[in-house]
Amino acid sequence: MTPARLLHPRGVLTVAGACFTAIAIAIVLWGAFPADAYLRDSLLGVAGPSVVSVFRVLNWAGDWRGLVPGTLLLFVVCPRARERWWLWAGLMVAAPLAEWSLKHVFMRQRPEAVSLSFPSGHSTAAAAFFGAVMYLCGSLPPRWRDTVRVLAGVMIVLVGLARVILRAHWPSDVVAGFALGLALASVASLLAARAPDGGPPTNT
Repeated sequence: MTPARLLHPRGVLTVAGACFTAIAIAIVLWGAFPADAYLRDSLLGVAGPSVVSVFRVLNWAGDWRGLVPGTLLLFVVCPRARERWWLWAGLMVAAPLAEWSLKHVFMRQRPEAVSLSFPSGHSTAAAAFFGAVMYLCGSLPPRWRDTVRVLAGVMIVLVGLARVILRAHWPSDVVAGFALGLALASVASLLAARAPDGGPPTNT
């Protein structure tokens, strides 16, 4: 598969779906495997009080405190988002519903709590929102488009790191959340790309 196909919503959906499936199978078969514990311990080992404080703020980008105003701002500044606003609003509702449902399917415990862990809700929501941003910025000039996409990708990763550093999740919970959120954003992007008359998808 070429890079262009990988970056197309269909390519992202395929890769994200395969990634989530592989992690889910591993969780069912082995639970918390050694790589999970090693990565978590490594991150916690470098997370001093100042680092934790920074990531507490970055954590907001994966919950309602960041996502509600972020979604509203997206509708204000992005005409493409306003054209099919119900899809993007629906995406931000579907993401928490999907991760909540899957948590009750897999019933995996958090590293230091009795609540459910897999997949990470913050990571799912952040990947869904910033994945939508990556799609919606497609009409920008190449330089701006690439900058926005890089920043969106960085924000997804930072939210995931925050969930591990704040001791809420295993790394595999986070990666599965990324995969789920990007898969949902890809589905919304494919629906948004369809022509008004129900014809084939338009260019993104």
